[in-house]
Amino acid sequence: MTPRERALLVVGDVVTDVVARHRTPLAHATDTAAEIRTLPGGAGANAACWAARSGGGEVRLLGRVGTDAAEWHERALRRAGVRPLLVPDAEAATATVIALVDASAERTFLTDSGAALRLSPADWSAGLLDGVAALHLSGYLFFAPTSRETARRALRDAREAGVPVSVDPASAGFLARLGAGRFRAATAGVEVLLPNADEARLLTGGREPEAAAAELSRRHPLVVVTLGAAGALVAEDGAVTARVAAPSVPPERRVDSTGAGDAFTGAFLAARLAGADPAKAAEAGCRAGAEAVTVVGGRPPGAASPA
Repeated sequence: MTPRERALLVVGDVVTDVVARHRTPLAHATDTAAEIRTLPGGAGANAACWAARSGGGEVRLLGRVGTDAAEWHERALRRAGVRPLLVPDAEAATATVIALVDASAERTFLTDSGAALRLSPADWSAGLLDGVAALHLSGYLFFAPTSRETARRALRDAREAGVPVSVDPASAGFLARLGAGRFRAATAGVEVLLPNADEARLLTGGREPEAAAAELSRRHPLVVVTLGAAGALVAEDGAVTARVAAPSVPPERRVDSTGAGDAFTGAFLAARLAGADPAKAAEAGCRAGAEAVTVVGGRPPGAASPA
């Protein structure tokens, strides 16, 4: 395949991240010292940037942003090697996430979805699939009616065009509020599902990761459950077919887990487009995830600069 024929199209969220790293527990009703940076982020955008860094094919990103930060996000995506297809929204601000990152590098999000989940069917066209070898849908799109309809149209058009589709469920909290049944119905026909362990449990009624991966692979041809520092599970046809270890990261090098799952997704998809089998692609994803926790924010090193 030429790079154009191997193009990856990501449809998802573009977010302004405010990352606050605090070394001591949050002090209620008073000040807590923190290092604070404003960075480009978003699960879909992050995955696209890691895919561009990891492979030689073209990566495109469709997302909706407020006019307040559209140019900044477009510049950041181009700098990361991604072709932005951003829809400006004059009525809603760009999505914003406040990421509270503690001393262990674990993050907690406060999320204002803003323009991201206003991506509408009018923003989508089957022509966007021209030259595309794979379509990835950020799971966040499924958590609001308008963007969910857009995602379902993209999924339908991709299946009609013979383009495989992957989905990362994106948020255990939002998934729990939507309901596993509604999410499963909306993602029927997806070839590759990339949940983390918590999302896999929610989608299977509380099963542990291995059992959940096996069950989910009866609905989707390929399922990869990420386990953080423990690596990932690959499942196909109702059985776990590979267990992949993640590179060890010393605690002193772990600074921020924001975007580690997005890094896995982007690197995994790039490896698959380059011809890697699922286990090798999962290894690439684990390497990217391990690297991601050593940098602040959700983008690859050097791909993001503060506002």
